Amino acid sequence: MGNINKKSSNQDDANVLLPIDTPFKFPSPLPTWPSGEGFASGIIDLGGLQVSQISSFTKVWASQEGGPDNLGATFFEPSNLPNDFFMLGSYSQPNNLPLFGWLLVGKDSSGDALKLPNDYTLVWNSKNLKIKQDGVCYIWLPIPPEGYKSVGHVVTTSPQKPSLDKIRCVRADLTDVCETDDWIWGNDVLNVYSSRPKDRGIKGLGVSTGAFMALNNGAAADSLACLKNVVENFSSMPILNQVQALFQAYSPLYYFHPDEEYYPSSVTWFFQNGVLLYTKGQDSAPVLVQPDGSNLPLDGSNDGAYWLDLPTDDSAKNRVKNGNFHAATSYLHIKPMFGATHTDIALWLFYPFNGPARAKIEFITIPLGKIGQHVGDWEHITLRISNFNGELQSVYFSQHSGGNWVSAPQLEFENGNKPVAYSSLHGHACYSKTGQNMQGNGNIGIRNDTAKGQVMDTGANYAVVAGDYLKIVEPVWLNYAREWGPKISYDIANELKKIERFLPGKLKRAIEKLVKSLPNEVLGEEGPTGPKFKDMWNGDERS
Repeated sequence: MGNINKKSSNQDDANVLLPIDTPFKFPSPLPTWPSGEGFASGIIDLGGLQVSQISSFTKVWASQEGGPDNLGATFFEPSNLPNDFFMLGSYSQPNNLPLFGWLLVGKDSSGDALKLPNDYTLVWNSKNLKIKQDGVCYIWLPIPPEGYKSVGHVVTTSPQKPSLDKIRCVRADLTDVCETDDWIWGNDVLNVYSSRPKDRGIKGLGVSTGAFMALNNGAAADSLACLKNVVENFSSMPILNQVQALFQAYSPLYYFHPDEEYYPSSVTWFFQNGVLLYTKGQDSAPVLVQPDGSNLPLDGSNDGAYWLDLPTDDSAKNRVKNGNFHAATSYLHIKPMFGATHTDIALWLFYPFNGPARAKIEFITIPLGKIGQHVGDWEHITLRISNFNGELQSVYFSQHSGGNWVSAPQLEFENGNKPVAYSSLHGHACYSKTGQNMQGNGNIGIRNDTAKGQVMDTGANYAVVAGDYLKIVEPVWLNYAREWGPKISYDIANELKKIERFLPGKLKRAIEKLVKSLPNEVLGEEGPTGPKFKDMWNGDERS
């Protein structure tokens, strides 16, 4: 992805090779996907506007300073467009990563979906910018005709306005509201961001264009729009055998810490090993959960009326706590994203037990006693895949109450194009790299240690459990809305006393402040709900 046709440059440091000078390539060629409907066909019809994803670029201008890692940024326009397709915007990315990007280009299939701009407004130029740069940059905003919207900028190295034929504006009803996403580059006057639809989720019809947004002096970002799938057409989504092929190609390799004690299992194994269903007011009379979960209460919401817990026998309880690595199953939820131009494969793992947390206070690591322990732990990562070509774009790593997206060039791969994920010791938060992965501020926080221990190939044992457009028959347990573990009321003050008796006053106060700041997901006081009742089930990941 990201082929470059280079224009001439007066860059003084032309012999200095930056990551962006080497386009990213996956370790292995993409497979040929099974045939079926419109997935990976290269073109998606949004309803009178056909779009194609272009990753072949012509370099227009670059800075060698500013932006992430102070390496500058490069600006591109799409090249090698298919016949009758037109540029809708320009692409930019920081120079600290290999080139890995795309732009949507459009073809008018209804007669009036696209129109030439009336004129251009100069957003910014780099004439007075005292940094290393390839000549002078001019960023232009197309002025659309009435009833149309601009969805991207034009970048030139000339003070002359671009040709009106350079770009197309899009009929307003084929657009949606967009917002800034990741920061690409900027200075005191101008800041450049990637863009994304404001309304995201499985029902969101906004389509990301891949174009950047330039904000001058903090100007509002509403001068540009994204696209919209007005026909709500899901024919570009992968059918089941294509989903299976995608997951076999990209199924993550999941590494557990060498000191991990609490492994994942399948839900069936969890139920088969004596897990109990409790009813509020009848705490002394729990019942065994059926292996398929068929006796779980499926009415209502998380009202505290029911909860699950481990067996009462100590031997059985410890066995279930440890999980069963060999029975572990990847549970997949298939989600249309960005108006069905992308597919999210959310991979959920179930852990019967979450272990105790550890804090780091400057150079000291302190076990936090029972704090962090809880029964039933659902964790996930999400693969985001382009429906134009089946290419993996990024992976979301969930971490307690948050997480982060990591683009393909920043991922570690093994066994071809399988991304590597790391589960943190005891807490099972997901990370893309090994290390301490501190959760907190400065030198004070919760340690989320990751390292290469036992590895799970998530593609070896998986089940597609949900995907509305696929009409999947969901397992019974997926619709259990109550908690997968009991609510635990730790005597936090007592736990802190055990910890603090060996600490000087300064560290005692630091520990108290840290524990008070922890979310329930880390404290372990609340039993977790199942994946279907978390915000990201129907929405975009937290970002």
